[in-house]
Amino acid sequence: MIPVTTFKGKKVGLFGLGGSGLATAQALVAGGANVTAWDDNPDSVAKATAAGIATADLHHVDWGGFAAFVLSPGVPLTHPKPHWSVDLARQASVEIIGDVELFVRERRAHAPDCPFIAITGTNGKSTTTALIAHILKTSGRDTQLGGNIGTAVLTLDPPKADRFYVVECSSYQIDLAPTLDPTAGILLNLTPDHLDRHGTMQHYADIKERLVAGSRTAVVGVDDSYSSLIADRVERAGTKVVRISRRQPLADGIYAEGSVLMRAKGGTSSPFADLADIQTLRGGHNAQNAAAAIAACLAVGVSEKDIVNGLRTFPGLKHRMQPVARQGEIVFVNDSKATNADAAAPALSSYDRIYWIAGGLPKEGGITSLTPFFPKIVKAYLIGEAAPAFAATLGEAVPYEISGTLEKAVAHAAADAARDMEGPAAVMLSPACASFDQYKNFEVRGDAFVGHVATLEGVTMLI
Repeated sequence: MIPVTTFKGKKVGLFGLGGSGLATAQALVAGGANVTAWDDNPDSVAKATAAGIATADLHHVDWGGFAAFVLSPGVPLTHPKPHWSVDLARQASVEIIGDVELFVRERRAHAPDCPFIAITGTNGKSTTTALIAHILKTSGRDTQLGGNIGTAVLTLDPPKADRFYVVECSSYQIDLAPTLDPTAGILLNLTPDHLDRHGTMQHYADIKERLVAGSRTAVVGVDDSYSSLIADRVERAGTKVVRISRRQPLADGIYAEGSVLMRAKGGTSSPFADLADIQTLRGGHNAQNAAAAIAACLAVGVSEKDIVNGLRTFPGLKHRMQPVARQGEIVFVNDSKATNADAAAPALSSYDRIYWIAGGLPKEGGITSLTPFFPKIVKAYLIGEAAPAFAATLGEAVPYEISGTLEKAVAHAAADAARDMEGPAAVMLSPACASFDQYKNFEVRGDAFVGHVATLEGVTMLI
């Protein structure tokens, strides 16, 4: 835990007592703050009270005494309308911040020079975050991994010299971190997302820009117009910018040329790393993720040799294009985190002969957007509530069966792939659906896929 000493002896209001919210309250108390916490969910309030956190309905407290108000990132700050606690804080002119802001203040107070890499973007955040942490760990560095990737940032070990922090930041967290100041800040890309919480695409982009604007070195993907303009603005403001691209050569920066990542300076390029044989970094989207990781690691002093070794040994992000087993020329891929069509597209683009397991609780739009990838699919195995709708979309373009359950889909897909005489193939769970019709979450679904694969004869597990 990181005790939040910067509010020692001060009164702090807090709303939102889910996992990260409770961790934040405990970190504040550990640092000596006088916390008053609340949540709209009575069960969360009861859990916090049992953990020793002082709770009170914030409708009925003296807001004038608060030095700050800490809001959980899942609670609306601006859109579709501010949460009632936000209105009360603003009426009392109390600063509204989040757990990432508390972390950066603790870092500045106790170890301002310890390396801190922050990652954001619409797509690829988690893979890039995990890849950077892996490179740092395999190079022998004390590495702390947290943030939006699933580990609350204030549950990490306290800042100290030579301790490296790798923190994934959502737009919600950035919106609550006004003094975010990473050593290296990464903005991967921007496409419309979370507009129900940010109102407009421009507002969403403006929030993301804050992360790189406050960085010592800004690593920015320039394959979309919003991010490209951000790179230009941040550079004009005096920040060092390293541009990355998966689609175009760059005079300065890191870009992909096929599977090879090129490092360019002053118009001269040289190969840095070849991703061709790295199963966990297949596809153009992972070329961008790897380019960002390279740029950030160079910015914090990691050697080229250590970076290349980290790329080659990266085990992949669990449930995201994760190779889990082999059977001859067949690779079994767990992409359970692909809970909508856009999220499934990278995996489908990365293999040429796919036995595709898809379905679950359908999202709006179905799989129509995946039509360009249908020629890669040898056969589809449809499960869950989405199966009939997906079958209608596939029509005569792709052979399919309605398997119903994941267990049956794995068995049938593996058997069909074993008879495939036309070269390497992938049996892939990339559902393009939520899991909630059959599983608690995508993690449980992915673990079930791995379990079913492990029962097949002749497979060699990779995890």
